[in-house]
Amino acid sequence: MDEKKAGLGYQNFEEVRTNHIFYIDKTEFIREWWENADKVTLITRPRRFGKTLNLSTVECFFSNKYEGRSDLFEGLSIWKEEEYRKLQGTFPVIFLSFANIKAVKYEDMVYKITEVIAKLYEMNGYLLESGVLSENEADYYKKIRPGMGEKIIAGAIHSMVGFMQRYYGKKVIVILDEYDTPMQEAWLHGYWNEAVIFFGGVFNAAFKTNDYLERGLITGITRIAKESIFTGMNNLDVITTTSEEYATAFGFTEEEVFRALDDAGLGEQKQKVKRWYDGFTFGTHTDIYNPWSIASFIKKRGKYDTYWSNTGGNGLVDSLIRGGNSGIKQTMEELLQGKSFVADIDEKIVFDQLDGSANAVWSLLLATGYLKVMKLETVESDEDGMGEEGDVWYTLTLTNHEVRRMFRKMVKGWFGGNAEIPYNDFIRALLLDDKKAMNYYMNKVALATFSSFDTGNKPSENTEPERFYHGFVLGLMVELSDRYTITSNRESGFGRYDVMLKPKSNTDDAILMEFKVHDPEDEKTLTDTVSAALRQIEEKHYAESLKEEGVLPERIRTYGFAFEGKHVLIG
Repeated sequence: MDEKKAGLGYQNFEEVRTNHIFYIDKTEFIREWWENADKVTLITRPRRFGKTLNLSTVECFFSNKYEGRSDLFEGLSIWKEEEYRKLQGTFPVIFLSFANIKAVKYEDMVYKITEVIAKLYEMNGYLLESGVLSENEADYYKKIRPGMGEKIIAGAIHSMVGFMQRYYGKKVIVILDEYDTPMQEAWLHGYWNEAVIFFGGVFNAAFKTNDYLERGLITGITRIAKESIFTGMNNLDVITTTSEEYATAFGFTEEEVFRALDDAGLGEQKQKVKRWYDGFTFGTHTDIYNPWSIASFIKKRGKYDTYWSNTGGNGLVDSLIRGGNSGIKQTMEELLQGKSFVADIDEKIVFDQLDGSANAVWSLLLATGYLKVMKLETVESDEDGMGEEGDVWYTLTLTNHEVRRMFRKMVKGWFGGNAEIPYNDFIRALLLDDKKAMNYYMNKVALATFSSFDTGNKPSENTEPERFYHGFVLGLMVELSDRYTITSNRESGFGRYDVMLKPKSNTDDAILMEFKVHDPEDEKTLTDTVSAALRQIEEKHYAESLKEEGVLPERIRTYGFAFEGKHVLIG
């Protein structure tokens, strides 16, 4: 790395090169993409992994707007061969971004798309005066404006490609960044079906039925199922985080990171930087680092922080984990403890399944970079008991220390996000063994947070009241992990769910909790349910493992939690 400014937020390749901003050479991506010769390529990578900068690099290399700009590429890998030097600046290029298409309502989303397309037409206004457009085409061109009708939008990109091809006498390269941002927003805000129909028309016109297209290059975070918006696009090559193609083109390799740390005078920090920021795997390439975190770390002269997660974009993940079923929260317990789990992942994100399928949630977390693959196992035979032949099982864990801290912060936000949730008061009362205060604050916590966990009022309801209780245990694990080793032992159907808090020092008591949902057929009152919970702790000998580890019986506290809807009784 030359002496460069470690600037943040630069996504324009021309700016990076002319302003001498810190840059790791990724121009080999241009060669690999061009030589693969796929008509349309979709590449998915987590956010802040250099997707936009790489696309800008492709634009600067191929676009005739940058003809003769050898200064941008001299000294870089792509400039070593005469064949590629001749390609620079020789194609008409369209570069679009849907990064800012975020809207609560479908109508607002459509309007934002019209603004993007209208800007494209305005930038190429010379076409109106060029004489290449017929009278009808010129009239059509003038109708492209913010707020235009959906029928016009559907073919607008396709038409612009045709106009530019005719003007320049050469087919057009179309680049689209963050194609899935509006789709994620559509799922979050409840207009998914309308968005699928809308974008299906736009993408198919632009990339499938376009004779004027030289190449298409699309990036996003998730691989949305072809059946949703890329219907029938047999010319589309999809590259995900498990694909070998372009594996080192996005993100920094360990060699690149360590070299940058040495150049910045931070070489002694390599192993700690590895623990915090390493862990991403693309294809079979391990030890990939998030560029935003590394550039931020260097800019801040060696200060460790959750730079990547602090940039936002965690809303979808937060809602899926918070509102997820008990199985999802149980797995999160294991992940926060540094453990792994095995799942059958489908890299095609089917958003319609996110509400009911744990594997769909894990697929999304893998695509977005919060989980990493530790091991892959392919089922060789239907008879080996692992599933059907050809199934792939992924062993997954949290990506790195930064991601683990992000999830801990996220869980804290469920309970401590506003002053109305007295979660910390409950924790203090628990540590002081103040049952009266525990009851008071726990009921306030439950009242304030039950709805956010999408729980029901009865054990039999489909919304599963366990969602809140398991979320509550995650909160305990995060809030008290410095003082206690926290484990849970549960059975499905909420027949039993005890929580053990084993102190890390001799000054704290050990704590055992048993949660039970009040069932009128078994207990008349909540007090009876509390008694049943405490009796279960005794009958099942839950405290024995603590005693075996040397915890004195008088230093073991037991609590029964009885739940009935949003009402809680602790005894």
